[in-house]
Amino acid sequence: MLPGVGVFGTGSTARVLVPLLRGEGFEVRALWGRSEEEARSLAQELGIPFHTSQSDDVLLHPDVDLVCIYISPPLTRQIAVKALGIGKNVVCEKAATAVDAFKMVTAARYYPQLLSIVGNALRFLPAFVAMRQLLAEGYVGELQVCDARVYGPSLLDQSYGWTCEELMGGGGLHTVGSTLVDLLSHLTGARAIRMLMGGSGSGRGTGSGVCCTVTLNFNMPGAFVHEVMVVGSAGRLIARGTELYGQRNGGNREELLLGDSGGTGQEVKDVPLPHLRGLGSMVKALKDAFQAQEERRSWARGPVAMASTFEDGLYVQTVVEAVKRSSHSGEWESVEVMTQEPDPNQNL
Repeated sequence: MLPGVGVFGTGSTARVLVPLLRGEGFEVRALWGRSEEEARSLAQELGIPFHTSQSDDVLLHPDVDLVCIYISPPLTRQIAVKALGIGKNVVCEKAATAVDAFKMVTAARYYPQLLSIVGNALRFLPAFVAMRQLLAEGYVGELQVCDARVYGPSLLDQSYGWTCEELMGGGGLHTVGSTLVDLLSHLTGARAIRMLMGGSGSGRGTGSGVCCTVTLNFNMPGAFVHEVMVVGSAGRLIARGTELYGQRNGGNREELLLGDSGGTGQEVKDVPLPHLRGLGSMVKALKDAFQAQEERRSWARGPVAMASTFEDGLYVQTVVEAVKRSSHSGEWESVEVMTQEPDPNQNL
């Protein structure tokens, strides 16, 4: 049985998400916006029966059992933790800080029977699903190098908002870089120690560490470029946009291994095509996780096993903050995931 859905947010992702949910049979029961006017406008546009600017009105709605949170990062932790405490399943965006992410992890551990995932849709993009499988099968041999590049126009809005402010989770490193950190960890089965992916015994040849380079440039008007390449001792795999290419050592040219499957519409403003395709695949996985269950809040882990957990979200935020520290200090900074919440009065 598919649960009723409550959506937090009125931005571009929320606008895309609602039709995708409906296309898979979910009923979107409620919408939250920062203001009553924002909520009313989008609810009328998308035909959502209930709208509000009060978060509890959505969380306590009797027909809402799955909450999708796509709002500014500083608000994510508060709503996600409260939703889990009330007994709602949660799909959300990243938190603003590692401390917020840790609080979300703590809440998820208290309620392990509830769905709690970070909605990094790139994990569900068919090109990356296939890339991960081929890496596990040894297509590239011993993995040596990962290189990710994202180029596009400015991420800033016309008016000042959270995307302009680093402390609120804005900027390219937070909004785009974090998804690539998560994706590379997912693909390789390894995690960064000092911006070097350490071995995890995953069978993907990461025992001696993998050099990962991520290049972000949002000063390039024109076509959006999204490319992830993994290189090993026997060959390479390259995901360009939504397509996957491969080339073994000794081969004359790249071969197309997986084309764009289509099916989720064309690229829309502020939602690049890889994220749009991935979001569509993630919604299908959510449907598969819920539809065979008798209870609306029950779900099966298998279809969403590849999803980013709150623990993954904490790791990603830890890496992002280490990158920022390294940028300021000019030195290597270690990546140490917190195991307990810092004392807020430690300086007293």
